[in-house]
Amino acid sequence: MGTRTSPPVAGRSAGTAGRRTLMLTLATLGFVVNFWAWALLSPLGPLFKDSLGLSAFQQALLVAVPVVVGSIGRIPVGALTDRFGGRVMFPLVSAATIVPVLFLGVWGHSSLPALLIGGFFLGIGGTTFAVGVPFVNSWFPPRRRGLAIGVFGAGMGGTAISALTTVALVDAAGITTPFTVTAAVLALYAVAAALLLRDAPDRTVPAGSPARRLAEAARLPVTWHASALYAVAFGGYVAFSVYLPAYLRTAYGLTQSDAANRMAGFVLLAVVMRPLGGWLSDRLGPVRVLTASLGVVTAGAALQSFTPALMPLGTIAFLAMAAALGAGSGAVFALVALLVPPNRVGSVTGVVGAAGGLGGFVPPLVMGALYGAVSSYALGLAALAAVAATALLFTTTTVHRATKER
Repeated sequence: MGTRTSPPVAGRSAGTAGRRTLMLTLATLGFVVNFWAWALLSPLGPLFKDSLGLSAFQQALLVAVPVVVGSIGRIPVGALTDRFGGRVMFPLVSAATIVPVLFLGVWGHSSLPALLIGGFFLGIGGTTFAVGVPFVNSWFPPRRRGLAIGVFGAGMGGTAISALTTVALVDAAGITTPFTVTAAVLALYAVAAALLLRDAPDRTVPAGSPARRLAEAARLPVTWHASALYAVAFGGYVAFSVYLPAYLRTAYGLTQSDAANRMAGFVLLAVVMRPLGGWLSDRLGPVRVLTASLGVVTAGAALQSFTPALMPLGTIAFLAMAAALGAGSGAVFALVALLVPPNRVGSVTGVVGAAGGLGGFVPPLVMGALYGAVSSYALGLAALAAVAATALLFTTTTVHRATKER
């Protein structure tokens, strides 16, 4: 049970179309900016490896720490968003992310312990996903939520901004520059969000403590179905977005800038495909989109486990996986919007988002450890193919039955 912030709007199409579009735009910008900050360490991983003498595992740990913190943090942030709304949480999280960004830029880039401490708190930026999904969900009617949440999810392209600008800014003006630039953009967004964001007029404020709401979310089967699928779809995207530069440099001998640019291309394609995945899910159903996406990931990872020539087979494999992971990520939250009561979307999103982020935390560590042990990435990519195939089977059986029973 809960209370409404104001009388309900017929059909839950809260506000005018123009107001909905503005709120979606502001939320997506917030996601972009915070994910930009969240991904700052990934393009610099090879630089820190060389300057600090890091092992392959230490480099993987460095880029993975913000991922795991941002993932676990989505659980409480999602519950708090259900209670306080995106109008409060977006500027609050954005302002909090400024602190670790400045720490890393000014003091924290000279040693591995300092980088890990800064990276830990940098994870705050990754929690904005659990703010945006319930915020956007409350503004749009059910028939349009898949596309709307997919558009918001395209904000994960903030990692592409990081990939394209971080190394270039370091080369042009020093190691501090990308961090101070990002901090300034975060500050501007926090102010704009505080002034312009509004929660949907018919947003339902749930009763009870955050712990109780999380317990209620945990009792919904869709929470765990979506968590498992998002761990593969979004987790795969995150894993590649943080580890692909290191992989390309090691496996194919690319320069740091070339590897970062190729990673940006991977990210941009996944970003474009995420709203398309949500749109297709509105029309065809999320199960069909997930089935196709996971099939492509299985085939692409199996092919890449043989480390084919980068042109054309390796490039085709990675771009196909990027498209599939983006579309699959959009389809997962179309599934959430379809099956979860509106006043529990924040809590469920927190759990599902955490699973997705944790799914991105583990593979870089596994890839780094395996490469350190056997000097090959083949086993790690073969494991991804096996996991994607298992998720495909799960989608066509358990998840398919759950959508039919709705």
